[in-house]
Amino acid sequence: MQKSVYFCSLILNIYSCMKEKNSRLEALRLIISSQQLGSQDELLSALQREGFHLTQATLSRDLKQLKVAKAATMSGTYVYVLPNESMYKRVSTSQSVREMMQIPGFISINFSGNMGVIKTRPGYASAIAWNIDRSNIPFILGTIAGDDNIFIVIQEGVSHKEVTDALRDVVPNMK
Repeated sequence: MQKSVYFCSLILNIYSCMKEKNSRLEALRLIISSQQLGSQDELLSALQREGFHLTQATLSRDLKQLKVAKAATMSGTYVYVLPNESMYKRVSTSQSVREMMQIPGFISINFSGNMGVIKTRPGYASAIAWNIDRSNIPFILGTIAGDDNIFIVIQEGVSHKEVTDALRDVVPNMK
């Protein structure tokens, strides 16, 4: 009995850490796409203002995972940019990163036969597809993620409503 309680506690801690990392990565994407920052110290400060306290080593790993690069601005300075910068047009906003994170990544889903296409905000498709793949929904045979869309293949004979109902448990803010 004690082992199962410990195991459950361990699983909850792992889930909590993954959820925190996903939130941190999303905050980092939003910061980079809304501000012109040129150093890791500036990024760490911006993340700290949003409530994320991490080391420079963790930030470096996050930047590598997100495939962040540096690009020259019109003034000749170098700032961090996300991959496919045209998909992440810099926005000047008065919203905080926390406010921007409340906007869901999921946009829509459409079906044709045993295939579906999920539209997302730029940069969200990979994470949502990962969640779908890890959920082990038996009638979703697989996913392919781009930057802002996900292609799903569904087992024949399964209704689109069944798929949508199952995805509601996996895809944040899907109605």
